[in-house]
Amino acid sequence: MPEEMKVGRVTHYFPKISVAVVEVTDGSIKVGDSVHIKGHTTDFMQRISSMQVEHDKIEIAEPGISIGMKVDEPVREHDLVYKTV
Repeated sequence: MPEEMKVGRVTHYFPKISVAVVEVTDGSIKVGDSVHIKGHTTDFMQRISSMQVEHDKIEIAEPGISIGMKVDEPVREHDLVYKTV
């Protein structure tokens, strides 16, 4: 079982475009990282293929930043995002 570190939480979800807004709270995440998104009814892992801040593509996100990222499955507000290390 890979070790996981909490990196943020989902604050919004856009179902039409499958994009989650994630507030980064701990550590950092970058494009290519594997994340585990877990919540009340959510539980899946995926690789981050792209992240955006205000429609600009970024490679790495630090605490205090809210990013938009494509998600493979629907997510909900308050779902937690863990980086697998």
